[in-house]
Amino acid sequence: MRAAVITGPGTAEVADVPTPDPGPGEVLVQIEGCGVCGSDLPVWEGRPWFAYPRAPGAPGHEGWGRVVAVGADVRAPAPGALVAAICFASDAEFDVAAADAVVTLPAELEGQPFPGEALGCAMNVARRSEFAAGQTVAVVGVSFLGALLVQIAARARARVIAIARRPYALRVARAMGAEHTFSSEDDDVVAAVEELTGGTLCDRVLEVTGHQGPLDLAGRLVRVRGRLVIAGYHQDGARTVDMGLWNWRGIDVINAHEREQAAYVRGVREAAHAVAAGSLDPQPLYTHEFGLAQIGDAFSTAIARPDGFLKALVRP
Repeated sequence: MRAAVITGPGTAEVADVPTPDPGPGEVLVQIEGCGVCGSDLPVWEGRPWFAYPRAPGAPGHEGWGRVVAVGADVRAPAPGALVAAICFASDAEFDVAAADAVVTLPAELEGQPFPGEALGCAMNVARRSEFAAGQTVAVVGVSFLGALLVQIAARARARVIAIARRPYALRVARAMGAEHTFSSEDDDVVAAVEELTGGTLCDRVLEVTGHQGPLDLAGRLVRVRGRLVIAGYHQDGARTVDMGLWNWRGIDVINAHEREQAAYVRGVREAAHAVAAGSLDPQPLYTHEFGLAQIGDAFSTAIARPDGFLKALVRP
C-alpha cells in the first residue's frame, strides 16, 4: 500500500509499505480520507521530542473508510461497512483499528467526508460544556472545532459570541450561528462583551486555540460562577493562569480533552447520528482537499491558514 511518511521536519514522501493484516479483535479499513488536525502540525514543523522518520501513515487520526477484512473473533463491523475509526496511521491507503474503536456510519453519510475523531471531539467538548438555551457562550478561536462548537451552541439556543483573529473565520462563525463576532486583535474585546452582557460576562467560555494569549482572554470573559472550557490542545510547554481572577470569580475550569477510547467512540457515534439527522452540518467547513502525495502542502496550508481555509482533508 501507499503511505505518507514524514521523514523530517517539513519533509514527507509517499512510500510503498506492506498492507497490515488485522490481528485478533482488529479490522482493516481501506481509507477514503483523513482530516488534518491542528495537533498534527507540530510533528510536521518539528519539535525536540519527535524522532524521525515517523511511522508510515502517522500522524493521521481522523480517518474514515470501508472495512475490507477482519481479524479473529470480530463479529462487527463486517467487511463492506462504512466506518470512522480511532486509529493513528490513516495518512495511507489502509489502516488497522481495534474493532471496538470503530463506528459504523449511517447510510445517510455514504459519499460524505467524515473525519470522525474531529467530529467526535466537538461532541465531547459540547457535552462537557453543557450548553443550554438562554446562556451566553463565547468561543475563543474559530478553527474547525471552534466553528462546530459555535454551531452546536447556537442550535442549543444559546447566544454565541465568536472571537477569532482571521476575518474569514469570523464570517464562518456568523454562518454557523454566532450573534456577535470580534477580532481577537482588538484591545477592547472584554469591554465590548461587558457592554453586550450588561457587565455580567459569559456563562460559558470555550478556549479553542491551544495558545497562551487566547487562554488569558478566555479567562477574563467568564462570569462569576461561570465555566471555562479548555478545548484547545496545549502541547508546547507550561501555561500561566490568573489564579487570583479565577479564584475570585469562583469559576469552574473543565479540561475537555478525552483520553479514554470509549469516550472517543461515544463522541464519534453521537456525531454520526447528528450529521445523519441534520442537527450538525460540518459540510461547509471542509475547505481544502489534497492527494496523499501532496500531504506536505496539506500541512503547510493548515499552518498558513490562507483566506478561505478552515479544514484540510487528505485523500489516498
